[in-house]
Amino acid sequence: MAEVRTRALSVFHRIAVAEGRIHGIPTDEVGFHEVGAVDSIADIVAACAGFHALGPVRVEASVPVEGSGWVRCAHGQFPLPAPATLEILAGVPLRQVAEESEFITPTGAALLVEYCERFGPMGEMRIERTGYGLGTRETPPRPNVLRAVLGESGKSDSSETDEISQIETNLDDITPELAGIAMEQLFQAGALDVFFTPAQMKKNRPGFVLTVLCQADRTDDLVQILLRETSAFGVRIHEVRRCKLRREFRDVETPYGAVRIKLGFLGDELVQSAPEFDSCRAVADKAGVSVRAVHLAAAAVW
Repeated sequence: MAEVRTRALSVFHRIAVAEGRIHGIPTDEVGFHEVGAVDSIADIVAACAGFHALGPVRVEASVPVEGSGWVRCAHGQFPLPAPATLEILAGVPLRQVAEESEFITPTGAALLVEYCERFGPMGEMRIERTGYGLGTRETPPRPNVLRAVLGESGKSDSSETDEISQIETNLDDITPELAGIAMEQLFQAGALDVFFTPAQMKKNRPGFVLTVLCQADRTDDLVQILLRETSAFGVRIHEVRRCKLRREFRDVETPYGAVRIKLGFLGDELVQSAPEFDSCRAVADKAGVSVRAVHLAAAAVW
């Protein structure tokens, strides 16, 4: 099955790219550690064969959840999420919980990124079949279970849609320094976006509207940050429907190093592409050139 072979190699390539970035070596010089074990190879090939057999038109997943303990790998003990897992999940929403178990391995992360087109609550669908995979490791208090649901979507839009929360508050008595710290904490807690809009407040005071966009399950935590870390006495919460392009990421080789490109698809049509700024900056710092030079080189190669 050529498609299964192609997909499996793509999953391994994602892991190799991540390991190469972490170790600062070219992708073709990466030596696999845990993922090179026979069981990991079987996991990847079997998963790709399973997707091929089911033949889904579209694959979606809930927002990945990772524990906050420690993991031991070939280079010693590292805090979760594991370095390779974090690298692979770049651009994917990720939530960490105070449970000392590894819930996402690099192999699992690579399979998610390879197949999933959206991460979030399960959308409208007519359920056809449900399957469960049970692991042998105990992971209290959450069960070590993977659930897959096969169904027919009730929507036919070519663009992606989901439901998110929009939190707003008016501020006219907070310093820019404290506002900046609040923004950092909001992003660290899982905000999708945070921005300030200049506004004229009551009593002729200049101020701004602080707006936070987030997944619905992060609303309460982010509201707590707003009420604790800003001068807000209250916030407004709106449930909004978001329409967005399906996103994929590719790596391109430039004279300065590999740069990640973000792609936006409307259905199957590619309508947007742009080099990722953080990737350009990291490559520029390592190569000793300007970020603009790396950005232009990546765009030209793509």
